[in-house]
Amino acid sequence: QVQLVESGGGAAEPGGSLKLKCVASAPFWNANIMGWFRVVPGKERELVATMSSGGTTNYGDSVRGRFTISRTTRDSPKEDTVYLEMNSLNPEDTGTYFCQHASMVGTFWGRGTQVTVSS
Repeated sequence: QVQLVESGGGAAEPGGSLKLKCVASAPFWNANIMGWFRVVPGKERELVATMSSGGTTNYGDSVRGRFTISRTTRDSPKEDTVYLEMNSLNPEDTGTYFCQHASMVGTFWGRGTQVTVSS
C-alpha cells in the first residue's frame, strides 16, 4: 500500500501564500498521477491540481493561475514528492486538502491537512 504523508498546511491572510508537500513512499508504479483535492465547507470534494509522472498538469478552475503543482522523484529510497504552491489565497480556499496517488496499483489518499485563510 502506498503511504502518503502531507505537511505544510496552516493559516494565512488573504493574499498570502502557503506551500503543501506530500511524500509518497513505495511500493508504487513509476507511471502514476499525484495531486491535491480539497473539501471546502458546504461543498463536495473538488480537484485542486494533479501532475502525472510524465509532467502533465491539471488544475481546478478556481485555482488556475494562482496555484502551482510540481513534483520530484527519488529512486533510493523510492519516493515521489508533490508540492502545491498556493499564492493569492482567499477565504474561499479554506478547507482540508488531501493528497492523492493514483496508479495501476490503486488510488490512495493522505489524511488531509487544514488550510485556513482569514484576516
